[in-house]
Amino acid sequence: MTIREFKMPDVGEGLTEAEILKWFVQPGDTVTDGQVVCEVETAKAAVELPIPFDGVVHALLFEEGTTVDVGQVIISVQTGPSGGAAAAEVPAAATAAAPAAAAPAQAEEPAVAARQPVLVGYGVSQASTKRRPRKATGEVAAQNGTAAPAVVPAQPVAAQPVAVAAQNGTAAPAAAGAARALAKPPVRKLAKDLGIDLATVVPTGDGGVVTREDVHAAAAAAIAPQVAAPVAAAPAPVQAPAEVPAQAAAPAATGRETRIPVKGVRKVTAQAMVGSAFTAPHVTEFITFDVTRTMKLVQELKEDPDLAGLRINPLLLIAKAVLVAIRRNPDVNASWDEAAQEIVLKHYVNLGIAAATPRGLIVPNIKDAHAMTLRELSESLSGLVATARDGKTSPADMQNGTLTLTNVGVFGVDTGTPILNPGESAILAVGAIKLQPWVHKGKVKPRQVTTLALSFDHRLIDGELGSRFLADIAAVLEHPRRLVTWA
Repeated sequence: MTIREFKMPDVGEGLTEAEILKWFVQPGDTVTDGQVVCEVETAKAAVELPIPFDGVVHALLFEEGTTVDVGQVIISVQTGPSGGAAAAEVPAAATAAAPAAAAPAQAEEPAVAARQPVLVGYGVSQASTKRRPRKATGEVAAQNGTAAPAVVPAQPVAAQPVAVAAQNGTAAPAAAGAARALAKPPVRKLAKDLGIDLATVVPTGDGGVVTREDVHAAAAAAIAPQVAAPVAAAPAPVQAPAEVPAQAAAPAATGRETRIPVKGVRKVTAQAMVGSAFTAPHVTEFITFDVTRTMKLVQELKEDPDLAGLRINPLLLIAKAVLVAIRRNPDVNASWDEAAQEIVLKHYVNLGIAAATPRGLIVPNIKDAHAMTLRELSESLSGLVATARDGKTSPADMQNGTLTLTNVGVFGVDTGTPILNPGESAILAVGAIKLQPWVHKGKVKPRQVTTLALSFDHRLIDGELGSRFLADIAAVLEHPRRLVTWA
């Protein structure tokens, strides 16, 4: 009998720990190469971990809710000739090793009790949260565009400097029958999330292994000529729903106080916001204006048969207005390189949208939003809703953001002073849209009014540039025909 150990991998850009949210297997269960055995939460996202070999689960080394360091063994599997034996051959001690193992993957999670705002600006449909059926190895391989993962024990993936895209360009597709690309499970999942065929990636790792940097370089070469420096994807400072995820450890209640462990997304939120607040000199400006015409346009677009099936709402047109204003004021789309003492102007817009989830605030971004049509932008926003609701937002979806939108108005808030995402130049808070008395054409009339608050890094954006940028956004939303005339 051979016992193989599966260690907690680095599932997200050099992270050092992850919390085990749910086990999908128990001691005695048969597992196959590529099968998802557990779900873990890092400081950035919830990630499913596939096992890289066949066998029978021998022991689960940690209970659900435990935070485990990268490199620690989390599960052992009996492999070899006896690996496919009946579960009865597994020692009874294996069960004792994990008394709090989760129910099988077929168990359903409880339904959501009430509608909660998941993505800022969107509501959540009442729907079953039943976990999808487990995919067979062949199906996973088909989705990845490669054969099943190689039988390689998972090891921590050390964070390395990002390779230059020119060195890691894509190779010609592998010929039929050729050996499959060598890569560790986290790298295979990253390639799947980015839509990269591992067979086309030039490996730079020892022994011809495809590394995380190789996948990122191939993705950068495929979508844009420029290489962007990684930016920490920290959540925007919008209050998340007061809901503790079912998987989280129970708060420690003693007398008149309750202590809640700070970990995962909430932990990195705190660290990133402190770092941002005391690193980038923040300035916040406000503008209150009439959006009645924009609200009428939203209603007209909802009734347009050419846009049937799309999610049309004010946030969509606000996002479009921001993109128009960036085109008119391109210097706002930048980042500060502290090491080189340089301002890096971005010729693309990865538009971040603050998303509230039960695990905390995350900020996925729409890649290359500047090049999208209204239809494409709407579809991308809807995609963010779905992934945020399912807790499947990947680390790749939260990297390299350039500017963020956060809609505090969905909570009935008029405005705020948002804190920048680290590495970004600005964040726009959208307040509630309310019917208010307003002077229109010389008379006081009820009009739809809102307030925008723009926080920006004063090293990158001075008062004049910030004011022009904010005024342009408001001008587009006051007279939405400028979406066409200023485009």
